[in-house]
Amino acid sequence: MTLADRWLLPEGVDEALPEQAAKIEHLRRTLLNLHESWGYQLVIPPLLEYLDSLLTGAGSDLEIETFKVIDQLSGRLLGIRADFTSQVARIDAHCLKNNAVERLSYCGSVLRTTPAGLDGTRSPIQLGAEIYGHGGVESDIEVLSLMLQTLSAAGLTDLVLDLGHVDVVSGVLAACGLDATQESKLLALYKAKDLPELDRYVESLDTMRAEQKQWLIGLPRLCGGKEVLDQAHSLLGNVNESIRDAIALLKSVSDCISSRFPMVGWHFDLSDLVSYSYHTGVIFAAYVPGHGNAIARGGRYNNIGQVFGRSRPATGFSTDVKALVALADVVVTPPKTVLSPICSNAALWQKVNSLRNEGYRVVEVLDDFYAEDADFKLDFVDGSWQLMPVQS
Repeated sequence: MTLADRWLLPEGVDEALPEQAAKIEHLRRTLLNLHESWGYQLVIPPLLEYLDSLLTGAGSDLEIETFKVIDQLSGRLLGIRADFTSQVARIDAHCLKNNAVERLSYCGSVLRTTPAGLDGTRSPIQLGAEIYGHGGVESDIEVLSLMLQTLSAAGLTDLVLDLGHVDVVSGVLAACGLDATQESKLLALYKAKDLPELDRYVESLDTMRAEQKQWLIGLPRLCGGKEVLDQAHSLLGNVNESIRDAIALLKSVSDCISSRFPMVGWHFDLSDLVSYSYHTGVIFAAYVPGHGNAIARGGRYNNIGQVFGRSRPATGFSTDVKALVALADVVVTPPKTVLSPICSNAALWQKVNSLRNEGYRVVEVLDDFYAEDADFKLDFVDGSWQLMPVQS
């Protein structure tokens, strides 16, 4: 690396300069306060953990996104977190050990080996909330409602909610009696949304009944508005009970969320696989027009705590504070700025501290060339230090 290149950051890694940093911190505080008002307690997991703990139960897709390093003290592999969920599951299982419903929130930096999408970052500031100990639709609805209020509090409008359920895909695959190779191929085609190749591949499965081929080909075409749920019931309602229950659950969730957030748009994709493989039920993502990546994502993951010795139902969501700031018009009202001479005596020192306690931003002028805009200055008038307006 040449001297001229030493200021460069790795691709997908960015930093926040003062104006943006102020917006990020303002929004972080606002959203964590919102979560606290809903009863969620803040936890702060470590930035890195032993790899076998960090990735336990998280799925292979998260493992690919995780940076690995060698611990110089133990010689063991460490992972830098790429997501908070497995860490929060460990906290619920081994640190809190509460049998009641637990509501937890978090916010912090994560690091990923690859960016999310064409314009994604590898260093998001991830904020999220999770519920442990409740497996009913009520907690799915609560988490979805909190996610939408979180995005609204960030200043985002025209939200579109994408909703799905992993039991629809798994139920169809199970009913078709596929072997491991066939299932892997189909999942790859569903994830790629390659419908022409999917049609050719399904037609090549000679042992498959015509009805089963219709299920496999029709599943990724179940995309659109709320009418998709009726279409899904017509096509897949008789496949098995798990699919019927999943469709009914999606209808129940969407009806309730629509009544709470009537301005939210809807999209259903019943073959969606763009989520971590630990999800076990409802999955969801929020989008805004003109932005290709999801701005928030979540779902149910009932089995993630089992590997820590304490399996509890769980659901949650996460978003990137930096992405929210980039998309929303976050307004930060700065405090009034006061210019002060260098505090060379006790009276001036006390006055400066008093103003700071009152919410003023007091800056000591260290040289004659200080050019920061200010609202007031401190002058010694009639035997005391007084605030004087700065002449524009």
